[in-house]
Amino acid sequence: MILRIDRLGVELPPPSTPDPAGAAAVQELMGGKFGEMSTLMNYTFQSMNFRFRQGARPFYDLIANIAAEEYGHVELVGATINTMLTDVDLDDAHDDAYKQHYLFGGKGALPADSHGKPWNGSYVHSSGDLVEDLTHNYFLETGARSGKLRVYEMCDHPAARALTGYLLVRGGVHQVAYARALERLTGADMTKLFPSPRIPTDKIPESQPHIAQGLHLKLYRFSPQDYREIVAVFNGPHPETGEDLMVVDEAPEGFPPYDLPAQPDVFAPDYAPEEISEIAQKLRKAAGLPDHVTGIVANDGNGLVGKVKDKLT
Repeated sequence: MILRIDRLGVELPPPSTPDPAGAAAVQELMGGKFGEMSTLMNYTFQSMNFRFRQGARPFYDLIANIAAEEYGHVELVGATINTMLTDVDLDDAHDDAYKQHYLFGGKGALPADSHGKPWNGSYVHSSGDLVEDLTHNYFLETGARSGKLRVYEMCDHPAARALTGYLLVRGGVHQVAYARALERLTGADMTKLFPSPRIPTDKIPESQPHIAQGLHLKLYRFSPQDYREIVAVFNGPHPETGEDLMVVDEAPEGFPPYDLPAQPDVFAPDYAPEEISEIAQKLRKAAGLPDHVTGIVANDGNGLVGKVKDKLT
């Protein structure tokens, strides 16, 4: 089971200039062959199908734990697409490149690639053979890195740049993790393959703050008690920098998402969202909830975010 935390892995900017064409490009990072839905489902099926777990526990723990982080990456790509589509003029719906965002998504993310082609299960590789699956996972992360670099070059929207800068660092950790697993299992020297594609991540301005925080070295353990044997595989020097890799025994704190405004022109969440709000407020009061909404968002008007941050610090 995945413990879901209502935060994003990286702080996204608020909605600014709408960019439906850019959002269509970012869809490749969601539902493309090398997108985040593919990494999530590849590692999920491999971990579900994993046999002889106790005999190969460190490798099982690695795959299963990375699957949990990929769920957060799917959510982050979706938040980016939604940010870029906020307040887009309905006239843009006539363009084939992003028509589906209106017709099917209500100006929201879709489980599809940049052409609008739905994601499908043929992208999942789960052979049962550990070396084969680990090799595939390294290839998948390499293809995903290539896709992020291309979207970075294609799209200069602030949200897209924040997304790709972060995912290049965190996807790079997963790329290193699978390479290190193959090294431990087979003795192959994978270090000579880095960086792949051969563009150092620290050349990307939006990646540099995350590297400065050491996020290129850390594999988070997304569980209160399980997946502790990752440390047997994910250790030693980073293949590019020589710094020590580390497993962090708790999930990152994350960042509150922006509460994106209603878009009545596509009935999201309704043609009259204020009526839904009135109904919700009556239900909250009847349930004995406090006057202020308990959920945390980045643009909370009553200062609740600041109070929570003060308590945490």
